[in-house]
Amino acid sequence: MDPVPDRPLKKGPLDGVTVLDFSRVLAGPYCTMVLADLGARVIKIEKIGTGDDTRAFGPFVDRESAYFMCFNRGKESIALDLKSPRDRDLLERLFEEADVVVENFRPGVMDRLGYGADRLARTHPHLVYASISGFGHTGPFSDLPGYDMVVQAMGGVMSLTGWPDSPPARVGTSFGDLSAALFAAIGIVSSLYRRTFDAQGTRVDIGMLDCQAALMETALARFDVEGKVPTRTGDSHPSLAPFESFAAVDGRFVIAAGNDQLFMLMANALGSPRLALDVQFISNDLRCRNRPALVKAVEAITTTAPIDHWLELLNAAGVPCAPINSIDRLFEHPQLLARNMIVQVRGASNKAVRTAGNPIKLGSFPDIDVNTPMRAPALDEHRERILAELMSATGAYAPGEARDGAVAERLDPRAESRLI
Repeated sequence: MDPVPDRPLKKGPLDGVTVLDFSRVLAGPYCTMVLADLGARVIKIEKIGTGDDTRAFGPFVDRESAYFMCFNRGKESIALDLKSPRDRDLLERLFEEADVVVENFRPGVMDRLGYGADRLARTHPHLVYASISGFGHTGPFSDLPGYDMVVQAMGGVMSLTGWPDSPPARVGTSFGDLSAALFAAIGIVSSLYRRTFDAQGTRVDIGMLDCQAALMETALARFDVEGKVPTRTGDSHPSLAPFESFAAVDGRFVIAAGNDQLFMLMANALGSPRLALDVQFISNDLRCRNRPALVKAVEAITTTAPIDHWLELLNAAGVPCAPINSIDRLFEHPQLLARNMIVQVRGASNKAVRTAGNPIKLGSFPDIDVNTPMRAPALDEHRERILAELMSATGAYAPGEARDGAVAERLDPRAESRLI
């Protein structure tokens, strides 16, 4: 579907790809935000009256949700009444023009609505159909509801997060949702590439629990090799030392000296080259075994001066290190600003909200203009535009047509109640 002339063209490798986004809240919208940042046209299919749940999530800017704005920037919105024959027919025509469908309902909901993957594979075989759910569409847990907190707990990451003498902790961001979103985006882009060879769409089935397992790094292998259940290690790496935070006069900072050469450089930078020759610390394996003694030896030095003093010396020596920044400091971080990673989004009002930009930098395409706020759509904002495009393509619709409220077919009431 070609955009109408007054809609500025998006520049990116996915320019020309149209995504129908049935998703809501975080995992699906974050996935389609990535696709939009890469140039895809994303049409958000929303529920009549309320739209995406996050439109009601705070904080608010001029009565608009900043949460919604952050993850729905650069998208279009159309609200459809799936009881209406006219809106259902409109949706069928959108399927003909689209390349990708993304949904994150519980398995079975889209089938009951009449828009499941099997049905669309028969009627619209060109579509890449991506589903994100708690546990995927197969297996004994597939019908269970899955939220970020649930899969963080079930997937093991909570058991690895926090301090050994404290209860398991949730990762500070919605790790379960965000990881599923990124795996879904990879599956979609891979499927679009494959479609260039055979013109056939693909089913992309993403389970959040699967994604958590995939991101356990070496925890699974460590248990399989050592027979010991990995557990919480605070801020230290279980296989590298020193690779954690250390105290200074004015707070804590991180040193990540992940090999023997870096450890020698670190010892020199701290003014204690003999530290690298200590028999307890002569290899990474010994440093891990003797971590308490190592931390004590390093902090005997670092607690004599402020953080900036040590960062300057360590950076000059080429030793990876960092302050532990609070969120407010990210807005003025020179590296993030240089990489266009702080961008602005706004809703219908002119007041913009700052948020993170697109980390995927592609040499052949321009980056986001950080000085021009990106728009997040108002509910149903683009209905007239989309109708005009469909009319132009098929002659079937005219802008301003009233919705037909008659019931096209009796929908499963469970599907209606779960269509959020």
